[in-house]
Formats: sequence, C-alpha cells, structure tokens
Amino acid sequence: MTAAATLTNALTYRDAGVDIDAGDALVERIKPAARRTMRPEVLAGIGGFGALFEISKKYREPVLVSGTDGVGTKLKLAFHWSRHDTVGQDLVAMSVNDILVQGAEPLFFLDYFACGRLDVNTAATVVEGIARGCELAGCALIGGETAEMPSMYPDGEYDLAGFAVGAVEKSKIIDGKSICPGDVVLGLASSGAHSNGYSLIRKIIERAQPDLAMELGGVAFADAVMAPTRIYVKSLLALMEAVPVKGMAHITGGGLTENIPRVLGEPLTALIDSQTWPLPPLFQWLQREGNVADAEMHRVFNCGIGMVVIVAESDAARASALLTAAGETVFRIGNIAARAEGQAQTVVT
Repeated sequence: MTAAATLTNALTYRDAGVDIDAGDALVERIKPAARRTMRPEVLAGIGGFGALFEISKKYREPVLVSGTDGVGTKLKLAFHWSRHDTVGQDLVAMSVNDILVQGAEPLFFLDYFACGRLDVNTAATVVEGIARGCELAGCALIGGETAEMPSMYPDGEYDLAGFAVGAVEKSKIIDGKSICPGDVVLGLASSGAHSNGYSLIRKIIERAQPDLAMELGGVAFADAVMAPTRIYVKSLLALMEAVPVKGMAHITGGGLTENIPRVLGEPLTALIDSQTWPLPPLFQWLQREGNVADAEMHRVFNCGIGMVVIVAESDAARASALLTAAGETVFRIGNIAARAEGQAQTVVT
C-alpha cells in the first residue's frame, strides 16, 4: 500500500467509535480513588495486566471466598435521573455483603464497566462510588476493565459488574450448621431498597408518576430510591470476633422469605414477626402505590432489613449492643423453630 493510499483511506479506532485517549484519561482520573483503598497485601494494582495480592500471614488455614454481582435495573433510574454517584457503592456492597455471610473478610475488588461510548466524567463518578464502597468494606480496589463497545449500548447507558475476593480461617467458616431451635434472629436495618426489586420499583414509578422532590420520611423521593446499599462488613467482622455468630443472610433478590432459608438446615424454620420493626416510608409508598400484597413485598424487597444475623438466645443481647455501638440499627425480628411438615423455611407474619 502506498503512503498516499494510506493517508486517503486510513481508519482509526476512534473512527470505529473507540476512544483510546478517553480510556487513558479515565485510568488517570481513577488512580487516586483506587490508592485510597490500598491494603498492605497489595503488591501490584491498577495498571498492570493482572493485580497481585499476598495472603496475610495472620491466616493459618486461609479459605478464599469469592462473589460477583451487578446493580441490576437500578441503573435505568441512574441513567434517567443522571444519578451516577451511588451505583458504584451498590456494586461493591452486593458482592462484599454476600461473601461476608460466610465469615469472610473482603480483601480486594475488581469492577467491569461497559459502555457504547465512554464519557470520562460519568465513568469517573461511578468509579469514585466503587472506591467509596471499597473503603467502607476495607477492601482494595486493585483492578478492573473499562470496555467501550460501539453499538452495544445506547448513548448515556452502561453496565456494571463486580467481583470480590475475601478470606476466612477454615475453622471459622460460618455455614449455619450450628443453628438450632430457640436461636434468635436479629435484623439489621437497610438503607433503602438496596439493589433489588427495581424492575417492580420502576413499574410502580411509571404508574404513579411521583414528584421526585416530594419527601418520604424527610428525604427527597429520588434520594430515597437511589440511596446506596448499606455495607455491613466492618460492624459484622467486629461482632464475629466477640460473639459466636451461627448464621447470616444478606437480604437481596428474593427478600426475607427466600434468603433466610439459604442458611438453614431442612428441619428448621425462621419465624419472623414483621411488627418488630417499622416498614420504612419508601416501602410504604411502594406497597400503597403498587397495591403490592404483603407476601409479594416480603419476597421481592428487603422491607427495611438488609442483613439477618442468627445467634444463640444467650448471646442476643450482647450482639445487639455491639452492633448498635458499631452504628447499626438492630431489631430482634424472630426466632428459629423446628419445622413442621409442609411448613415454609421462613414464615413472615
């Protein structure tokens, strides 16, 4: 090919819709945020082909625990309302809270950000939220991937996925096997709908057409809907050092009725009394405007309880006090009982 032909017919990656310079600019923008999350075990983080992380010598028999998740259709509201500052924390929370329930300390996190056309400001805002979530969880943001894929996503939209890796001493894995009748179920307050049930939330919003500035419990409607998922890592890791925790359940998709059974043996059921905690204003509005039945509320939304902790009756008061001192709002929401034939593994009344 001649030089003249090359100049006349040359195409660049930017012509195809991928802006390498924008990607480089994003990496530089997010490096300070990632640095804030570093831990001593990080040997090499953002910028290399792979991140290096050394397992701490404090573990005698470390077991790695991994989790991955996304933010779901909550992103649709982020696009529509131009609210990109909280979904990054949602992304971290969904994975770190999941691995936490097995007793694991989150060590590091990686994210995947995919879009049709990279907007550096939007992406940087999202990653700042991811870094904030990592700081709250005490884990390092050591890598990720930004994929610009023309025609795959509409302008202004993107998708998120996250991956967390944690570690737990083999002898301290929490598997629910010690749970027995008479144990107490504690509920830790959520910060809102977290990242679950948003297909129904969007349907209700579409029907009700609310004023986004109206207040729910003293908070603007849009702020209540987009409140980032609460991260329970530090308070629960501290609790596990002080009290024998028998089981934990992260209340995500499936709500109370489908997540608590994941930590219970077949002969057991959790009896939950919904009168033991207040239904937050957001969920009251959703139930009223969507005419949603109680049973549907309990299997779609967290209804104000974002994490469940199961302890022996003798440890319940101390566990509640420690969690309260750590900044959690704690309710005694039920107990564990022997399961009758045909009975569901979680009964919410």
